[in-house]
Formats: sequence, structure tokens, C-alpha cells
Amino acid sequence: MDFETKTSRMRALITKIRTADTAYYRDDTPIMTDREYDQLVDELKERESETGLILSGSPTQTVPGEIMAGLTPVRHTRPMLSADKTKSMDDLVRFADGRGVVLSWKMDGLTLVLRYEGGKLQQAITRGREGIIGEDVTHTVRTFLNVPLAVPSIEPFEVRGEGVISWENFEKINADLEEPYTHPRNLAAGSVRKLDPAESKKRLLEFVAFDLVTDLQFATKMEQLAFLDQNGFDVVPHRLLPNPDTRSVNLAITAMNPARYAYPVDGLILEYNDIAYGKSLGATGHHENRLIALKWKDELFETKFLGVELATTRTGMVSITGLFEPVEMDGATVSRAYLHNLDIFEGFQLGVGDTIQVYKANMIIPQIAENLTKSGTFRLPATCPCCGEPLSVETTSGGTRQLHCHNPHCAAKLVQKFAHFCEKTRMDIEGLSATTLEKFIGHGWIRNFGDLYTLERYKEEIIHTEGFGAKSYGRLQASIDKSRCCTLAKFIAGLGIPMVGRHAGRDLNKVFGGDWDAFEQAIKKGFDFTSLPDFGETMHNNIYKWYADKEEEKLWRPLLHHITFIKETYDMTNTNNPFAGKTVVATGKLVNYTRDGIQMKLLELGAKPGSSVSKKTDYLIVGEKAGSKLTKAQQLGVTTLTEEEFEAMLA
Repeated sequence: MDFETKTSRMRALITKIRTADTAYYRDDTPIMTDREYDQLVDELKERESETGLILSGSPTQTVPGEIMAGLTPVRHTRPMLSADKTKSMDDLVRFADGRGVVLSWKMDGLTLVLRYEGGKLQQAITRGREGIIGEDVTHTVRTFLNVPLAVPSIEPFEVRGEGVISWENFEKINADLEEPYTHPRNLAAGSVRKLDPAESKKRLLEFVAFDLVTDLQFATKMEQLAFLDQNGFDVVPHRLLPNPDTRSVNLAITAMNPARYAYPVDGLILEYNDIAYGKSLGATGHHENRLIALKWKDELFETKFLGVELATTRTGMVSITGLFEPVEMDGATVSRAYLHNLDIFEGFQLGVGDTIQVYKANMIIPQIAENLTKSGTFRLPATCPCCGEPLSVETTSGGTRQLHCHNPHCAAKLVQKFAHFCEKTRMDIEGLSATTLEKFIGHGWIRNFGDLYTLERYKEEIIHTEGFGAKSYGRLQASIDKSRCCTLAKFIAGLGIPMVGRHAGRDLNKVFGGDWDAFEQAIKKGFDFTSLPDFGETMHNNIYKWYADKEEEKLWRPLLHHITFIKETYDMTNTNNPFAGKTVVATGKLVNYTRDGIQMKLLELGAKPGSSVSKKTDYLIVGEKAGSKLTKAQQLGVTTLTEEEFEAMLA
């Protein structure tokens, strides 16, 4: 098995293990046995040992979870200069002047330099001030999906590349943000520079390498890129033009269509393949003369403005989309463009019938360039498109103004409540995604949680809904019927009580014996939830506030007619031990216990397995590669035990 085959297998193993981890930790539904899981990890370790390559997504590595107090300034070993720019293909031909050149994407993200020593990632630095002083962002770059933490080459070197987020991941992440970003570049930049690497990890960042900063005596750019590829980096797509002329340059540029590339780009880079020649050309204070950037011309099209479309998101923010007469752009018919905020909308001074110019930014995103008429007669609707309540103007943390709907019971917000209820880790109703729920709510088929269990009334309509059919409906109905019997833990987790999720649901399930009536009677009698471990005053207040909300009650009360509660029992056969009644957390890899094995063992002992360390934690069992939980336990003075000490206390 050659190096390329081994690294390909490593990536496949990492994907499988990641999927298993998600199913186990997030969804509470293991998709493989512990033995199968361990076999995958062992094989990954073997491949890493054979290749000398360790990828940042590898489960064999522990990603630090500490929150940084601030970003440390770092001086670059070589100034991070820019590239000269042009919008003319003729300029590229003149630049090449018959010499061999390499054409690649100009990535649109956050430029970074990664330093390696002794085969390991030592530091990651942003471009920073004037390319001289950057910021240390090693803590977040270690959470990227594809950055090699260890590489086969042990000689020191620096690699330059771009921190990016794919278009696909951008759409997914942006949909869940209270203040959506206008472009993946902004989201990537903000995510890389976060202080908390755990938050950055959620943004699915990737690193695309495009330059070897260190002089390792390679003669050509192609050799440099091959070196980076051999050391496990995702290298920017590129092509060599050995004898560039007008025809070959134009053909190469035409072949690189940004609409078919998974990541945002804002042009192309042309660079001399001969490294020595490129260096001999020197640099200005702004750019290096060895390369030039082609920025696409924004071809403008005239059309007529027709109005706007408002859409309320789950956070209450109302997006504004401009509508115009259809126009052909780059082979596609376009009739709408997103207007990112109220300030941009007002700046165009739009009116129905105004002549506007539109274009595709970076040949991908439709935008309004200018309003040639500027009648300023169009007035935005003053009410929410979903619930009809008045809209207000809010200023975001970034200083821009957005329209907002503050009705807590707006149908747009209910979509997310229903989606939360249907999640696999809650009521596990397969087939009811947020998109599907939005359609059903829009048709008036669902108004409360109970309506989910009477959808058979709309069987024919659902079957003929776009994206559905008889088989899809059958699967959906089977999943709904299966969820009619559930535990109190899942039921409570699905109700969406603020801060009362799966772990709290399990605790309440245990305290009230899986009985909803007992839980409800406790609320009516003023039960003190702060008396329960890990329940603070905020959670206590949230439960009572939720129960007293009559609008919320209209959502969940009808549900009780359709649900049968299953009681869970815990066989605590051994309560005569030091851990009975204690809160115990385990961290790191244990020798004699699987991930769920230690949880079950603690339950058998009458202990309360915890998921996080707090002042109420009695013991922390520490395994190999313990992380931030150990640090926090030491700070709080929580008793820590090795696995051997834990078993010795049992004996």
C-alpha cells in the first residue's frame, strides 16, 4: 500500500470514527460495537505510524479545549505581502512572457502561516498588521478539519494557505446563527480568531495550502506544491502552463469555473514556476513581483426592480431579498438578490420600476450593483410575513441594522421548536426536518405538538407535497407511531425548556420515576429543583417560567393525549461503596472500561454519572489524555482518581 493509498484510507477511517462519535456522544444511538470502534482506531494508529502523518481530525489526538485570554502578536519570518492585481487576461499573457507559469485559485478566506518543527505543528499565525505582525491562532487552527498536526518531514518549514469554509458548510452554519454572515470569508475570519477553540470547531474550517514560505531548495513551484501534498496538506488546485500564450492562458482560465468549486474564491493567481527567477524580480512594499492575481470583471446587467421578499428566521431576524425582472447571467436566469441588511436596502433608494444594475459577485452570488433611477418610493412592509406582528429595527453587534420580529410565538420560530422536538436525541421522529416542518406549518397542518400525531388527517395532501410520496409518508407515519411510547427523559428534553436538555431530562426521569404526572404535580406544589444535583437557580426558574407560559402550554398540553410513558429502571445492586450517592465524572481513555461501560458501572454503584466538572462533582476519574476537565477539577479542588485508585476504593 503506497503513501497516497494509506493517507486515503486514513481519511476514510477518520470519517467513520467521527460518524460513530457523533452517533454515540450527540445522538445517544451507537452505530457500532466498542470492539468495532477500537479496531478502527487501532488501524488508524497503525497507518499514522507507517506514514508519519497525523491529521488534525484524527481521534488519536486530543485537541486542547482551553479558552484563550487573548490573541498573542507574532512577528512573521517573512512579510506576508499581497499580489499585484488585474482584470485583463492580456495582462496575464504579458506577465508570463513565454515562461512556465502555474495557475491556481485565489482563495477567499483568512490567510494563515503554519510553522512546523520536528515534524509537528508549532504555531499558526494570521496575516495581521501589514503582513509583519500577525496573531497566534494555533488554538483554533488545531480544530480545523484537515490541518496536519504531524507531518513526515522533520525539517523546519512554514506553509502559507487560506482558512476557508466550503459553500455547503457555510449555508448550514449560517442558518443557525443569530446574526448571519454575508459571505464564507467573513465567517471563516471570525471563526479562526475566536478565543474558544470549541466554538471555532463548530464552524467546520479547512486549510488550503498554496505556498511554501521556507526555502527548501526546490527549483520549481510545482515541486513545492508536491512537497506540501506529500506532507498531508490539501493543496490549492493548480495547473502548469509550460509554454503560455494567449490561447493556452485563455483556455486554462475558462476551464476554472468558480461555480463548480466547493470553496469561495475571488480570482486566479498566476505565478512563475521557476522559483529563482521569481525571487530575482523582488517586491514592492505592497506585493511580490513573482505572481499576479486576476480579479474577475463584474459584468453588469440592467433590469427592473419589482419589490422585496421578507423571510423571518428562527431568531426573529427578517431577511430582505430584492426581486427584479428575470435576467440571463452566466448561463442562468436570475430574478432575486439578497440585500444583506436594512442599511444596504435604504442605500439603494429603490422604487418599483426603477432601472437597476445586477451582477454575480465572483461569478457566483447575485447582487444589486446600483440603482440608476433612485426614486426611493418603495416602503418595506411593517409587519412580520409569518405572524403579522409589527417589525422593529435592531442594531447588531457589528453595527448594522436589521429588521426583527419579537413575537415569541411567531410561526417561523415555532419551526425550530418542532424541529428540536423531533430530533433523534429527543422524540426521534425521522422525516420531519425543519424544511418539511416549515411546509406543514405553512399549510396549517401543524399548530401544536399534538398535531404531529394526527397528521394522518392530511395523508393525501402530504403524499402529493413536493419531495413526498406514498413511501415517504409511510416511513414518516411509522416513525411518528414509534415515538408515541417514550421515556420521560426524552419527552422533557424535547419540550425545549431553556437549559433543560437531555442530561437534565434523565435526572428528572430518575427523580420522578418516569411519571409525567409526578413531575407536573411537583411544579404545582412548588418543588425546589435546586435541591437536585447540577440544577441551579436559573434552571429552576426556567422550568417554572415555561410551565406558567400559557402560549407554551397551548403547544405541549395537547401532546399528552398521544403519549405513553415508558419507565426506566436502574439496577443499583451495590450501594455499599464510597461512590453511592456521589457525583462522579470520567475523562480520558480508560483501560478496563468502554465509554458507556464506566457510565453503567457508576449507575450500578448508585453514583450519579456527570458530563462536566463543577463544584458539585465529588470525584473525577482520570484516564489517558485527560483534557480540560482535569484542569478544571484541579482548579476547583475536586478529588481526582486514577482508574487503579477507583478500583482500589471499590475493593
